[in-house]
Amino acid sequence: MYIDTHCHLSLEDYDDIDLVIKENRENGIDKIIISGCTRDTICETLELIDKYSDVYATIGYHPSEVDITTNEDLILLEKQIQNKKVVGIGEIGLDYHYGSDNKNKQIELFRKQLELAEKYKLPVVIHSRDATQDTINTLKEYKVIGDIHCFSGSLETAKIYISMGYKLGIGGVVTFKNSNLYKVVEAIGLENIILETDAPYLTPEPFRGKKNYSKYIPYIAKKISEIVNLSEEKVAEITTKNAMGLFDLK
Repeated sequence: MYIDTHCHLSLEDYDDIDLVIKENRENGIDKIIISGCTRDTICETLELIDKYSDVYATIGYHPSEVDITTNEDLILLEKQIQNKKVVGIGEIGLDYHYGSDNKNKQIELFRKQLELAEKYKLPVVIHSRDATQDTINTLKEYKVIGDIHCFSGSLETAKIYISMGYKLGIGGVVTFKNSNLYKVVEAIGLENIILETDAPYLTPEPFRGKKNYSKYIPYIAKKISEIVNLSEEKVAEITTKNAMGLFDLK
């Protein structure tokens, strides 16, 4: 059985969420963790985890939301994370891809949410894009662990995160023909990896270019099994154990 540790599930992207959940179960996806990272998606995510027994959530404000996230939003977030099916805070972090003019505001929002994670002993799901050093430096200020979502960095960076207690979220990118992520996967060992789709984005081969679904996790696992020369069943077993431990899933 598999766990998709990071996806986005919204009526904006999927017409029939009941069908999505049904197909997940039919394809061996035991649990999924939805990331709600805007005001609207946090509210929708909380409704979904209440409706489906095998759906959990991480919630928090994405760095792209920095200019519209208020103190009131963060006060409400502190209440929302106390839901027993909210298993982490995220995706949160830093994104300088379109410029770093607001980097100080991003770091401030990041810190406030890391403070919540530390206070409530919740893992964090980290978004870091073109901001590796600031992300690492900021994380070092807090006693938190978590998941580096959609990891695509160097082996050196991977080792730094792992030494800090983080797992690496590996998704569809590892199946892309032009990706060198396999080198990292090969070097770090399965004990440091959890599986994710980031659905509806980053669809793995052979469906690249189409909408992504959690039910495609086995394609990611198959590629990883080829890289590390272990069975798909073993990949499922180890990555599921990693996810269960990190997010304290029952």
